[in-house]
Amino acid sequence: MTRKVADCRRPPSETDCSLTITGEEDEVVRTADEHSVSVHKQPDSPALREQIREMLEDEQASA
Repeated sequence: MTRKVADCRRPPSETDCSLTITGEEDEVVRTADEHSVSVHKQPDSPALREQIREMLEDEQASA
């Protein structure tokens, strides 16, 4: 299974957040959702989780 990455530096942010979350897709979505709500004050919703899921990228293999 390909691990996924959510990089908080990608979307525009007033906090200049540098957090990167890597893991299995459901883990990353859940953790990124919690981070978005607690740190970025986003309202928790299915739409937020879908937006997070859409921005995920595959983890690049280390050389």
